[in-house]
Amino acid sequence: MPSGTALVGQSGGPTSVINSSLAGVIDAAAKSKSISRVLGMRFGIEGVLNDHLVDFSAEDPAAVRGLRHTPGSSLGSSRLKLTDEHFPAVLKQFRKYNIRYFFLCGGNDTMDTIHRVTSYCNSQGHELIGVGVPKTVDNDLYGTDHTPGYPSAARYVALSVLQAGVLARDMQKVDQFVIYQSIGRSAGWLPAAAALAREAGATWPHILLLPERSFDREQFLSAAVAAHKKHGFVSIVCGEGITYADGTPVSASETRDKFGNVEFGAMGGTSVAVVLHRMLSKEFGWRGEFQITESLPMCSADRGVKLDFDEAFACGKQAVKLALSGQGGVMVTMQRDNKPDEPYAMSFGTAPLREVANHERPMPDKFISKDGMNVTKAFLDYIRPLVGELPKYSSLALKKAKPQG
Repeated sequence: MPSGTALVGQSGGPTSVINSSLAGVIDAAAKSKSISRVLGMRFGIEGVLNDHLVDFSAEDPAAVRGLRHTPGSSLGSSRLKLTDEHFPAVLKQFRKYNIRYFFLCGGNDTMDTIHRVTSYCNSQGHELIGVGVPKTVDNDLYGTDHTPGYPSAARYVALSVLQAGVLARDMQKVDQFVIYQSIGRSAGWLPAAAALAREAGATWPHILLLPERSFDREQFLSAAVAAHKKHGFVSIVCGEGITYADGTPVSASETRDKFGNVEFGAMGGTSVAVVLHRMLSKEFGWRGEFQITESLPMCSADRGVKLDFDEAFACGKQAVKLALSGQGGVMVTMQRDNKPDEPYAMSFGTAPLREVANHERPMPDKFISKDGMNVTKAFLDYIRPLVGELPKYSSLALKKAKPQG
């Protein structure tokens, strides 16, 4: 194996546990005889281009250990899309610092970056081994059972919808509906997590709107009326990326990032929760609330899942293990080793970077109800061990008092 420097970075949006993965890479790389030192990219690949690399040997060891429970992206992130013109400059920096091991924590676009950088460097005679560490709250990475960051974000969603539903139930004479908008461009893994609220004794959410199914206005309004009639209020959870049958975003957003992804929270479009709010108010004259959390599920460590932090750290260590064994050009994956009725168990695998970069993983049909506005038992079996048990809140019987005498 080549002897030299290991370089690690973070890219794209953060998660509550991405720094735990960073700590895993640092920990494993620092113990390797083949790795002379461990450097970090300040603000992702831009740190390479701008010659801003940091030396972890100069950091307080306690601060590095503390990354295991610290939210955000401690190295700083980037959404720069590399072009062919960038690669000679990247190679120059890799040679300057004798970088032979390259690790990035991120999602689809990040895996594409690793793949392109390692391919270019190796084609120019600079031996480089690149391994991706999975990260995304969206849970849409190809080839893995789930991604570090998703369990904690899913718990955030489930708790938010559970608690907001308690408020909506009690305030139904004031507000007739509540809408919770979840992040996630084209996959419904996060909004679907709200269904766990029902396992804590709630009747809500009553309607789930997932990007995997086209939005039907009349079906939605009919479901809202039925839920209101039955429960006295309506709890709705929607993915930010839901679209009409022709592919038009319900949010009407037309803004795209440098990777061509629609930015649903950007200027130029209206948040889907606002659109749905106006739709219900105009149709029925109802008063309601909407909750748009945006990046909060990506950084709320107080709602983090211990399993998630531990798996993120282990994924970082596994990435280094793979690189030191010569297995480059892959992303670390997690595979579930148990049946639904057995205790949760997980093992590691790999997926080629090229395949991860070119594929997204929507929710499978078996996880979505026939009407498209709910989830199945199979999904609940899948997500339950990842999120853990939710609190059960008290609910009064509220029996009407009888007159005296």
